[in-house]
Amino acid sequence: MPDTAVVNIAQLVTLAGPCRPRTGAELRELAIVPDGALLVRGGRFAAVGPRSEIEALLTGAEDVVDAGGSIVLPGFVDAHTHPVFAGNRADEFELRVTGVTYKEIAARGGGIRSTVRRTRAASENDLADAAHRYTEWFLRGGTTTIEAKSGYGLSLEDELKILRVIRRLDAEGPLRCVPTFLGAHEVPDEFQGRLDDYVDLVVHGMLPRVAAEGLARYCDIFCEPFVFPAPQARTVLRAASALGFGLRIHADQFTADEGALLAAEFHAATADHLEAATDAGLDALKAAGVQPVLLPASVYNLGSTHYAPARRMIDRGLAVVLATDFNPGSSPTASMPMVLSLACTHMKMTPAEALTAATFNAACSLGLEREIGSIEPGKSADFAIHDCRDYREMAYFFGRETARRVYRDGVRVYG
Repeated sequence: MPDTAVVNIAQLVTLAGPCRPRTGAELRELAIVPDGALLVRGGRFAAVGPRSEIEALLTGAEDVVDAGGSIVLPGFVDAHTHPVFAGNRADEFELRVTGVTYKEIAARGGGIRSTVRRTRAASENDLADAAHRYTEWFLRGGTTTIEAKSGYGLSLEDELKILRVIRRLDAEGPLRCVPTFLGAHEVPDEFQGRLDDYVDLVVHGMLPRVAAEGLARYCDIFCEPFVFPAPQARTVLRAASALGFGLRIHADQFTADEGALLAAEFHAATADHLEAATDAGLDALKAAGVQPVLLPASVYNLGSTHYAPARRMIDRGLAVVLATDFNPGSSPTASMPMVLSLACTHMKMTPAEALTAATFNAACSLGLEREIGSIEPGKSADFAIHDCRDYREMAYFFGRETARRVYRDGVRVYG
């Protein structure tokens, strides 16, 4: 693979800095190189700096890309997605528009369980074909890494099927996929009224097989009193931890603090959603070093105005992460630029804070901060050239995908 140089960059947004989650004022420190350039060798950043310095290193054998005065960012790291499923829920979207709530739809057998029925009926190849389509959507927005959850199988074989598709997507590229087992996403139809029996299946049937086949790095659970209350969630998390899984928790989307306190108890990597979290829950997360993953697109798509309290989190020193929550029900978007806009307009994060939360802090939440999330020598060359002159335009001009070219490990994968 020939070396690649990118020159004539109006703003090279490197996010170079301490190799740990960024908090407080650090979230606004983007380490921008004006009139910058970069050199990629062997799939990694070899040199990053002012254009004059980088051009002096070139030998003429490189593939030189003129960015045309645009900006270059690290590839977005989308740390909460559900990319493998069959069908969609456009019919339920229409119902919500007419006033039927998400909870009411779920009570009728819709919601997650309706996607489960379709996903169970689909073959592995069918699911892979659908997921490849969504891969293109992530790349269009400049995303190069996703955390990819299962959770639409809810049986041993169907959860394994989804996780194998995720492994296949990662192996094929062009998107890096970090797999998460989410067998405790909902209680399937055949276990309605038998929550403890389903928890037993997750703990004794699913988790050991997922671990034995090496299909997931993390285990997640939807912790809400009406889905998996704290006692049952604790059972799943304890078993997952004993098997060596990292922990992530769908927490406090609808109910205050139960999920946040549980995430703190287990020192989980992340607590995701947190729209209903109170100061007590946030203080517990801070004390335990848990990163909050905020999902404003799901709030927007559900027609709610109750966004997670991002400013209170930042003021408390929490290392905030932003993600799309891409899924067929509550957040059918793979657009990180749209998430940046929502974070700024509805959660009052600054454009710089939002950008850090969607790149470097997200990488930290996946344990990949030494590999991706910033543009620094030695790291994987995951980056995108965006059709902007200033990084703030990403959130300002909302509703468009700005990536002109996207590179993963130095290889052009989009544009």
